[in-house]
Amino acid sequence: MKSNWIKYIFIIFIIIILLIAIFIIRKDEEEKKQELEHVSSQEEKNTELKLGIASLDSINPILSNNKNVQDISKLIYEPLVTLNKDYKIEECLAKEWAKQSDNSYLIKLRENAKWTDGQRFTSEDVRFTIDRLKEIASIYSYNVQYVIGVDIIDDYTIKINLDREVPFFEYQLTFPILSKDYYEAEDFVNTPKNSEPVGTGKYKIVEVQPSYITLEKNAGWWNKETNLTIEKITINLYSSIGELYNSFKIGNIDLISTTNDNLQEYIGTIGYSSKELKGREHTFLALNTQNYFLAKQEVRKAITYSIDKENIVSSIFHNKCYTSSFPLDYGNWLSQGQDASSGYNLEQAKQILTENGWSYKSQYWQKTENYKTQKLALNLLVRASDTSKIAVAENIKQQLENQGIRINIIQAADEAYNNNINTKNYDIALCSMTLSPSPDLTTFFGEQNRAGYTNEEIQNIMEEVKNTTDENILKEKYVRLSEIYKTEIPYISLYNNRYIVAYNSGLVGEITPNWFYQFYGIEGWYK
Repeated sequence: MKSNWIKYIFIIFIIIILLIAIFIIRKDEEEKKQELEHVSSQEEKNTELKLGIASLDSINPILSNNKNVQDISKLIYEPLVTLNKDYKIEECLAKEWAKQSDNSYLIKLRENAKWTDGQRFTSEDVRFTIDRLKEIASIYSYNVQYVIGVDIIDDYTIKINLDREVPFFEYQLTFPILSKDYYEAEDFVNTPKNSEPVGTGKYKIVEVQPSYITLEKNAGWWNKETNLTIEKITINLYSSIGELYNSFKIGNIDLISTTNDNLQEYIGTIGYSSKELKGREHTFLALNTQNYFLAKQEVRKAITYSIDKENIVSSIFHNKCYTSSFPLDYGNWLSQGQDASSGYNLEQAKQILTENGWSYKSQYWQKTENYKTQKLALNLLVRASDTSKIAVAENIKQQLENQGIRINIIQAADEAYNNNINTKNYDIALCSMTLSPSPDLTTFFGEQNRAGYTNEEIQNIMEEVKNTTDENILKEKYVRLSEIYKTEIPYISLYNNRYIVAYNSGLVGEITPNWFYQFYGIEGWYK
């Protein structure tokens, strides 16, 4: 009996060992299978990206006026500082910067960056680039307009001197830096289109032909921690934007970006994905707070409650713009999470005027002060050459007059319009501006602001934010600026244009562009 018991135990033991062996063998086979599948999938990845440029004017990024060139050149050339997806400043070729005085900045450069010809990146390259931008007409000349000199402290330290205090000047350091040695050996203004200039960026130019430019990964890029999946980028060159759009439509280009509202008419609606977001063009009403009526806060509030921004965007722009309520609400980190509603409320408009002594008679709002009755009537200044703005002005006029606020549209030629803006010779002005990467709001709140608006709290905030780098303080102060903007209403933000990035549906990876940069996440892209 005892021997049988031992026999059973032995058999069970053998079975357990066999089961464990089978489990280990199968696990090993599964791991090998997964490894083979992973290797296979890696081999199947297409690691070439195809881009396009229409009407190439110059391969030199600070000479080009072509948006395609400016966007793609950010893969080849690098700035001192860059912006992330939320428009927050980040280091690039500059690893540190400090405001030494109101008019000077000390900048420490990256010591491990090299040009793709093997030469060191140094302070001389930065000064050379800024000097060229001061001498020529460039889209980046604005960035250095107040720079009066660059002092070289050593190979990797510079001091930039300004002729005045510029709030958030570090945000202006987003222009591409060029190689002094390379461009001193070339005709700077007339750099041949078939040349192969050097950069410090993720990718380098390896071939330039009349119909295409080839980029490859820059093995010498200073950021060794980033592994780029895309090995090669082919930039096809086209004579017109129509050719570029057609090439994207048939699959010869993987990604395009545009502010063209009619993009679908060229590329259709299938075979690609897209990201749509607020663009840089911000349109708003400046309310002259020195005007007899507009000096009254209840009138400014009644106007903003009487304007349906959604109506403007849908009826005039066919929903190809985005309504706005603050200049920075295009995705800037200092404005995220804030109210972006239009504020449209006709009953609230009537209530505010009534509570402040206004009465509605004969289709006019009017008020008697000092034995004199004034009807609420205002002039609206608009640029005569801008047909879409005239349509917006007519829409606003109709909306306000339906509420009993009379509007007379003044269409002014460009020179007269600019003079009226500069001298504040208007009641209400329909304005647009191209937003800077900087969060500076001097245009809206500074000493010579367009609304003639003064507010002691705002002046204190503006002084504080230009001298702090504490992100918590900045966030808190900009929330307050937004609150004042929407409560005091010296301006009424209307809408921003639309920026579109369309890309091949087969392009895999995190694609999260903004109007500053298309290629966030490119290190993980493949097809």
